[in-house]
Amino acid sequence: MTNTVARAVMEATLGAYVARINAGDAAGVLALFAPGAVIEDPIGSAIKTGAQLGPWFADTVAFDTVITPVTPIRGSHGDEALLVFDVAFTPPASPRLRLRSADAFRLTPDGLIVSLRAFWGPDDLEPA
Repeated sequence: MTNTVARAVMEATLGAYVARINAGDAAGVLALFAPGAVIEDPIGSAIKTGAQLGPWFADTVAFDTVITPVTPIRGSHGDEALLVFDVAFTPPASPRLRLRSADAFRLTPDGLIVSLRAFWGPDDLEPA
């Protein structure tokens, strides 16, 4: 049985996730994750957890990442929420890119992220 997370909690956490990435606040983004949280971005890639999350978000902000939600945050009757967005970023030695993604987040009742699964594939990546 999943826990129920209030819609307002889901929206607050995912809103903070977007705001902190856009502000270049890697430590603030990391603070949104529960101990033991996992990231699978994209689905089918190696799962990142624990000490891997800090460098992951350090790279995210170093790439001048900007997330633009394209629909409102979607909640659920359980403990998951969905964020659909475009993200622009500039990896090293690359032109600026845009990625279209739908990320599913599982949260604790107090709003910490326990998992993030990103749904995107090669066809979702293009020049910005």
